Amino acid sequence: MISYNTKDWFTFIFRFHKADTFRTLLPIMLAIGIYAALIGYLEVEFWKVGENSYLKNITMMHGMLGFVISLLLVFRTNTAYDRWWEGRRQWGSLVNNSRNFAIKLSVILEDEKDRSYFRKMIPNYAAILHKHLNNKDVSQQLFDDVDLEIDHHKHKPNQVAKKLFNKVNELYNENKISGDQLIVLNAEIQSFTEICGACERIKNTPIPYSYSAFIKKFIFFYVMTLPFGYSFSLGYYTAPVIVFIFYVLASLELIAEEIEDPFGGDDNDLPTHKMAENIKKHVEELI
Repeated sequence: MISYNTKDWFTFIFRFHKADTFRTLLPIMLAIGIYAALIGYLEVEFWKVGENSYLKNITMMHGMLGFVISLLLVFRTNTAYDRWWEGRRQWGSLVNNSRNFAIKLSVILEDEKDRSYFRKMIPNYAAILHKHLNNKDVSQQLFDDVDLEIDHHKHKPNQVAKKLFNKVNELYNENKISGDQLIVLNAEIQSFTEICGACERIKNTPIPYSYSAFIKKFIFFYVMTLPFGYSFSLGYYTAPVIVFIFYVLASLELIAEEIEDPFGGDDNDLPTHKMAENIKKHVEELI
């Protein structure tokens, strides 16, 4: 995750970070600029379309559709951010539950061997969950056209949770913890699996294809028809204006695409590796 000062306006305006959408869109922006300039030349210089042409009124369509596309992009961005924030909430819960689990064990356990086991295994769950969510196969498990040979015994977060519960049950059988304490500790382990399931739900359930494809097509055809109407009033200045409009609309879609999967390796994704390291540090302090 990028560390930045939210109050430093000039850094945002004049600095082009590698995560900025400008670099990604630059090739197609140049192509659209050339296209808009060509349309402007053909209409004004070559075809000499008059001011009384009905083609000039095409801007009325853009005015009406501009409201529609703004609603679609707002909904798209908010939906993507909700997924990003939900992922952050789940990992925040994992941090808190790991601490609570460690606090309870630090009070209940007296044997150093048992304490050492949990001191190692609790942070392991967060570290393995981080790797699990970064695996591309996880995001393809629900796709109909992808045939994955999944070995559920290799679901590593489940294996760690199973080892944790086996150890807690072993402590109960050895009379090192009571039945009430077993119930309390079991609830903490169960919360780990629930967090894993919630993160997998975000990871392997993308935005519906039809919705995502429609927005991209809408932006493309909306921008490509802009030069036909604005060339009359802007002339060759149509090219930079159209490029700027495309940059704004396409950037919103690119940002939504990036943050809708918060467990990847992009600059704006959640720092799950750092959070896993923090869990390890906190657990070692407590147990």
